Amino acid sequence: MPVVRVYVPLGRTGLDELATTGSLAAGPGTPRAAYAVTPGLEKAAPGLDVEDLEYAAFSDAVEAAAGLRSTPRDRRVVASADADPGSVAPRDGRPVSQVVLTASVPLSRVASFHIDDEVTAGLDEEADELLWYDVTELDDVRAFFG
Repeated sequence: MPVVRVYVPLGRTGLDELATTGSLAAGPGTPRAAYAVTPGLEKAAPGLDVEDLEYAAFSDAVEAAAGLRSTPRDRRVVASADADPGSVAPRDGRPVSQVVLTASVPLSRVASFHIDDEVTAGLDEEADELLWYDVTELDDVRAFFG
């Protein structure tokens, strides 16, 4: 079955939701912003290969994660997940990688988490400075939020 790799910015609330419910809620009443390789991204960046396009979408998710901080001491977190293509709707506007998830994403479809090595609010906030955590390490990722 084909899937779409999506990058979902998360804050403390999203991590807690994933831990307690086993999924990231999304649907008609609760659309969830995510980022993915879209036709708009491919058009905006001709000549990039799939890995570079995925990195561009991931970078947009990292930037969005900065806006989900509850406090300046919170770290940016992005979940990489595989969604059903029918539950990923493109969104007009910028960034061109932004999509809307129209169905929940279960924990079993989350591949990994990416989290700041240290609190970087207002400092050098490059996407390549995030640590990688396996999905089985959700509690370890949550522990960064105290």
